Amino acid sequence: MTEVFVLGTASLSAYEKGMDTGPKIAQVAALIGDPARANMLSALMDGRTLTASELAYVSGVAPQTASGHLAKLSDAGLLALAKRGRRRYFRLASPHVARVLEGLMVVAQDGPARQRNLWRGGETLRHARTCYDHMAGRIAVAIADRLVQQSFILLDEDGGQLTDAGRSFFNELGVDLRLASKRRVFCRPCLDWSERRSHLAGAVGAAILDHALEHDWVEHVRDSRALVVTPVGVRELATTFGIEGAPPMDGHDGRVGSLSGGRVSAIAVESAPPGRR
Repeated sequence: MTEVFVLGTASLSAYEKGMDTGPKIAQVAALIGDPARANMLSALMDGRTLTASELAYVSGVAPQTASGHLAKLSDAGLLALAKRGRRRYFRLASPHVARVLEGLMVVAQDGPARQRNLWRGGETLRHARTCYDHMAGRIAVAIADRLVQQSFILLDEDGGQLTDAGRSFFNELGVDLRLASKRRVFCRPCLDWSERRSHLAGAVGAAILDHALEHDWVEHVRDSRALVVTPVGVRELATTFGIEGAPPMDGHDGRVGSLSGGRVSAIAVESAPPGRR
Protein backbone atom coordinates (compact mmCIF):
# COMPACT_ATOMS: atom_id res chain seq x y z
CA MET A 1 0.00 0.00 0.00
CA THR A 2 1.43 3.33 -1.06
CA GLU A 3 1.14 6.18 1.43
CA VAL A 4 0.36 9.61 0.01
CA PHE A 5 1.30 12.74 1.93
CA VAL A 6 -0.46 15.99 1.07
CA LEU A 7 1.16 19.25 2.09
CA GLY A 8 -0.90 22.40 2.40
CA THR A 9 0.34 25.70 1.00
CA ALA A 10 1.72 26.85 4.37
CA SER A 11 3.38 23.50 5.04
CA LEU A 12 4.86 23.42 1.56
CA SER A 13 6.33 26.88 2.06
CA ALA A 14 7.97 25.77 5.32
CA TYR A 15 9.24 22.62 3.62
CA GLU A 16 10.75 24.59 0.75
CA LYS A 17 12.35 26.99 3.21
CA GLY A 18 13.89 24.02 5.03
CA MET A 19 15.25 22.72 1.74
CA ASP A 20 16.87 26.11 1.20
CA THR A 21 18.48 26.41 4.65
CA GLY A 22 19.61 22.80 4.94
CA PRO A 23 22.71 23.20 2.73
CA LYS A 24 23.63 26.41 4.57
CA ILE A 25 23.46 24.64 7.92
CA ALA A 26 25.57 21.82 6.52
CA GLN A 27 28.16 24.29 5.23
CA VAL A 28 28.55 26.01 8.61
CA ALA A 29 28.59 22.68 10.44
CA ALA A 30 31.33 21.40 8.13
CA LEU A 31 33.43 24.49 8.83
CA ILE A 32 33.09 24.14 12.60
CA GLY A 33 33.56 20.38 12.38
CA ASP A 34 37.19 20.58 11.33
CA PRO A 35 39.34 20.06 14.50
CA ALA A 36 41.77 22.89 13.70
CA ARG A 37 38.98 25.37 12.98
CA ALA A 38 37.06 24.22 16.06
CA ASN A 39 40.14 24.94 18.19
CA MET A 40 40.45 28.40 16.65
CA LEU A 41 36.83 29.22 17.39
CA SER A 42 37.10 27.86 20.94
CA ALA A 43 40.16 30.05 21.58
CA LEU A 44 38.07 33.11 20.70
CA MET A 45 35.19 32.20 23.02
CA ASP A 46 36.43 34.63 25.66
CA GLY A 47 35.74 37.59 23.38
CA ARG A 48 39.41 38.36 22.71
CA THR A 49 40.98 39.17 19.37
CA LEU A 50 43.92 36.99 18.33
CA THR A 51 46.40 37.16 15.47
CA ALA A 52 46.68 34.53 12.76
CA SER A 53 49.96 33.33 14.31
CA GLU A 54 48.35 32.88 17.73
CA LEU A 55 45.44 30.98 16.21
CA ALA A 56 47.84 28.79 14.23
CA TYR A 57 49.55 27.90 17.50
CA VAL A 58 46.36 27.00 19.40
CA SER A 59 45.09 24.92 16.48
CA GLY A 60 48.38 23.07 16.01
CA VAL A 61 48.76 23.81 12.31
CA ALA A 62 51.29 25.66 10.17
CA PRO A 63 50.73 29.42 9.58
CA GLN A 64 49.91 28.87 5.89
CA THR A 65 47.34 26.23 6.77
CA ALA A 66 45.88 28.50 9.44
CA SER A 67 45.47 31.30 6.90
CA GLY A 68 43.34 29.05 4.74
CA HIS A 69 41.16 28.07 7.69
CA LEU A 70 40.74 31.68 8.80
CA ALA A 71 39.74 32.76 5.30
CA LYS A 72 37.00 30.14 5.20
CA LEU A 73 35.69 31.07 8.63
CA SER A 74 35.70 34.77 7.73
CA ASP A 75 33.95 34.19 4.39
CA ALA A 76 31.23 32.23 6.19
CA GLY A 77 30.63 35.10 8.61
CA LEU A 78 31.88 33.22 11.67
CA LEU A 79 34.89 35.47 12.22
CA ALA A 80 35.40 39.22 11.95
CA LEU A 81 38.75 40.67 10.84
CA ALA A 82 40.40 43.86 12.04
CA LYS A 83 43.67 45.17 10.61
CA ARG A 84 46.15 47.18 12.66
CA GLY A 85 49.18 48.01 10.61
CA ARG A 86 50.59 44.80 9.24
CA ARG A 87 48.83 42.64 11.77
CA ARG A 88 45.45 41.00 11.30
CA TYR A 89 43.31 40.29 14.33
CA PHE A 90 40.39 37.89 14.39
CA ARG A 91 37.41 37.65 16.73
CA LEU A 92 34.06 35.88 16.72
CA ALA A 93 31.72 37.76 14.41
CA SER A 94 28.86 38.06 16.91
CA PRO A 95 27.36 36.72 20.15
CA HIS A 96 25.25 34.40 17.97
CA VAL A 97 28.38 32.52 16.92
CA ALA A 98 29.44 32.18 20.56
CA ARG A 99 26.00 30.85 21.45
CA VAL A 100 26.21 28.20 18.72
CA LEU A 101 29.63 27.10 19.96
CA GLU A 102 28.50 26.94 23.59
CA GLY A 103 25.50 24.85 22.53
CA LEU A 104 27.71 22.46 20.59
CA MET A 105 29.94 22.07 23.65
CA VAL A 106 26.90 21.03 25.68
CA VAL A 107 25.80 18.52 23.03
CA ALA A 108 29.35 17.13 22.76
CA GLN A 109 29.56 16.64 26.52
CA ASP A 110 26.17 14.88 26.57
CA GLY A 111 27.01 12.49 23.73
CA PRO A 112 27.11 8.66 23.94
CA ALA A 113 28.72 7.45 27.18
CA ARG A 114 31.71 5.83 25.48
CA GLN A 115 32.37 9.03 23.52
CA ARG A 116 31.58 11.45 26.34
CA ASN A 117 34.47 13.62 27.44
CA LEU A 118 35.16 14.08 31.14
CA TRP A 119 35.62 17.65 32.29
CA ARG A 120 39.34 18.36 31.98
CA GLY A 121 39.32 22.12 32.24
CA GLY A 122 40.39 22.30 35.89
CA GLU A 123 38.44 23.63 38.83
CA THR A 124 39.47 27.24 38.25
CA LEU A 125 38.10 27.19 34.70
CA ARG A 126 34.97 25.37 35.76
CA HIS A 127 34.36 27.75 38.62
CA ALA A 128 34.59 31.04 36.71
CA ARG A 129 35.38 31.78 33.08
CA THR A 130 34.27 33.99 30.22
CA CYS A 131 31.72 32.92 27.63
CA TYR A 132 32.29 35.51 24.89
CA ASP A 133 31.34 38.77 26.67
CA HIS A 134 29.68 37.39 29.80
CA MET A 135 30.58 35.14 32.73
CA ALA A 136 30.15 31.36 32.85
CA GLY A 137 30.85 28.56 35.31
CA ARG A 138 29.67 27.89 38.85
CA ILE A 139 29.85 31.52 39.90
CA ALA A 140 27.77 32.72 36.95
CA VAL A 141 25.16 29.98 37.42
CA ALA A 142 24.89 30.86 41.13
CA ILE A 143 24.44 34.56 40.29
CA ALA A 144 21.67 33.72 37.82
CA ASP A 145 19.96 31.48 40.37
CA ARG A 146 20.08 34.18 43.03
CA LEU A 147 18.69 36.89 40.73
CA VAL A 148 15.81 34.62 39.74
CA GLN A 149 15.15 33.51 43.35
CA GLN A 150 14.95 37.15 44.44
CA SER A 151 12.56 37.92 41.53
CA PHE A 152 15.00 40.46 40.16
CA ILE A 153 14.95 38.71 36.77
CA LEU A 154 12.23 36.67 35.08
CA LEU A 155 13.67 34.01 32.77
CA ASP A 156 12.18 31.59 30.28
CA GLU A 157 13.81 29.47 27.57
CA ASP A 158 13.90 32.30 25.06
CA GLY A 159 14.81 35.37 27.08
CA GLY A 160 14.55 37.33 30.27
CA GLN A 161 13.46 40.66 31.66
CA LEU A 162 14.18 42.78 34.70
CA THR A 163 11.50 43.41 37.28
CA ASP A 164 11.15 46.77 39.02
CA ALA A 165 12.96 45.24 42.01
CA GLY A 166 15.70 44.09 39.64
CA ARG A 167 16.17 47.56 38.21
CA SER A 168 16.48 48.95 41.74
CA PHE A 169 19.01 46.25 42.61
CA PHE A 170 21.24 46.99 39.63
CA ASN A 171 20.94 50.74 40.13
CA GLU A 172 22.02 50.33 43.76
CA LEU A 173 24.91 48.15 42.61
CA GLY A 174 25.98 50.87 40.18
CA VAL A 175 25.15 49.02 36.96
CA ASP A 176 23.24 51.26 34.54
CA LEU A 177 21.41 48.91 32.17
CA ARG A 178 19.67 51.81 30.43
CA LEU A 179 22.84 52.21 28.38
CA ALA A 180 22.64 48.63 27.09
CA SER A 181 22.84 48.39 23.33
CA LYS A 182 19.51 48.24 21.50
CA ARG A 183 21.13 46.09 18.81
CA ARG A 184 21.57 43.01 21.01
CA VAL A 185 19.44 40.76 23.19
CA PHE A 186 18.85 42.43 26.55
CA CYS A 187 18.84 39.28 28.67
CA ARG A 188 18.68 35.56 27.97
CA PRO A 189 19.66 32.26 29.60
CA CYS A 190 22.78 30.59 28.21
CA LEU A 191 23.23 26.89 28.98
CA ASP A 192 26.52 26.42 30.81
CA TRP A 193 28.37 23.48 29.28
CA SER A 194 30.25 22.48 32.44
CA GLU A 195 27.35 22.97 34.89
CA ARG A 196 24.40 21.96 32.63
CA ARG A 197 22.40 24.88 33.96
CA SER A 198 21.90 28.41 32.74
CA HIS A 199 23.95 31.52 33.37
CA LEU A 200 23.02 34.98 32.09
CA ALA A 201 23.96 36.26 28.65
CA GLY A 202 22.95 39.29 26.62
CA ALA A 203 23.42 42.87 27.75
CA VAL A 204 22.68 41.99 31.39
CA GLY A 205 25.25 39.20 31.50
CA ALA A 206 27.86 41.41 29.85
CA ALA A 207 27.15 44.22 32.34
CA ILE A 208 27.66 41.88 35.31
CA LEU A 209 31.04 40.73 33.95
CA ASP A 210 32.10 44.32 33.21
CA HIS A 211 31.18 45.35 36.75
CA ALA A 212 33.08 42.41 38.24
CA LEU A 213 36.20 43.23 36.24
CA GLU A 214 36.01 46.98 36.86
CA HIS A 215 35.68 46.50 40.62
CA ASP A 216 38.36 43.80 40.84
CA TRP A 217 36.01 40.99 41.82
CA VAL A 218 37.59 38.81 39.15
CA GLU A 219 40.68 38.95 36.95
CA HIS A 220 41.52 37.34 33.63
CA VAL A 221 43.97 34.45 33.59
CA ARG A 222 46.49 34.94 30.81
CA ASP A 223 45.95 32.76 27.72
CA SER A 224 42.82 31.23 29.22
CA ARG A 225 39.09 31.78 29.51
CA ALA A 226 39.42 31.27 33.26
CA LEU A 227 38.69 34.07 35.71
CA VAL A 228 40.37 34.42 39.09
CA VAL A 229 38.09 35.42 41.95
CA THR A 230 40.02 37.91 44.12
CA PRO A 231 39.67 38.33 47.90
CA VAL A 232 37.59 41.43 47.14
CA GLY A 233 35.41 39.31 44.91
CA VAL A 234 34.93 36.66 47.58
CA ARG A 235 33.64 39.35 49.95
CA GLU A 236 31.51 41.21 47.41
CA LEU A 237 29.94 38.09 45.90
CA ALA A 238 28.89 37.02 49.40
CA THR A 239 27.53 40.47 50.26
CA THR A 240 25.81 41.16 46.95
CA PHE A 241 24.54 37.75 45.86
CA GLY A 242 24.80 35.55 48.95
CA ILE A 243 27.47 33.32 47.37
CA GLU A 244 29.94 32.01 49.94
CA GLY A 245 32.47 29.18 50.37
CA ALA A 246 36.09 28.07 50.55
CA PRO A 247 38.49 27.65 47.60
CA PRO A 248 37.82 24.36 45.75
CA MET A 249 40.29 21.57 45.26
CA ASP A 250 42.08 21.50 41.92
CA GLY A 251 40.93 17.96 41.19
CA HIS A 252 44.41 16.46 40.80
CA ASP A 253 46.48 16.22 43.96
CA GLY A 254 44.12 17.62 46.56
CA ARG A 255 45.70 21.03 46.79
CA VAL A 256 43.68 24.21 46.81
CA GLY A 257 44.01 26.13 43.57
CA SER A 258 45.78 29.46 43.96
CA LEU A 259 47.86 32.07 42.24
CA SER A 260 50.72 34.20 43.43
CA GLY A 261 49.94 37.39 45.30
CA GLY A 262 47.56 35.73 47.75
CA ARG A 263 44.58 35.79 45.39
CA VAL A 264 42.02 33.04 45.70
CA SER A 265 41.59 31.16 42.44
CA ALA A 266 37.96 30.22 42.94
CA ILE A 267 35.37 29.81 45.67
CA ALA A 268 32.91 27.01 46.29
CA VAL A 269 29.35 28.21 45.81
CA GLU A 270 26.78 27.61 48.51
CA SER A 271 23.35 29.11 48.94
CA ALA A 272 23.17 31.96 51.44
CA PRO A 273 20.83 34.91 51.88
CA PRO A 274 22.08 37.91 49.91
CA GLY A 275 23.23 40.75 52.13
CA ARG A 276 22.42 44.41 51.88
CA ARG A 277 25.14 46.65 50.55
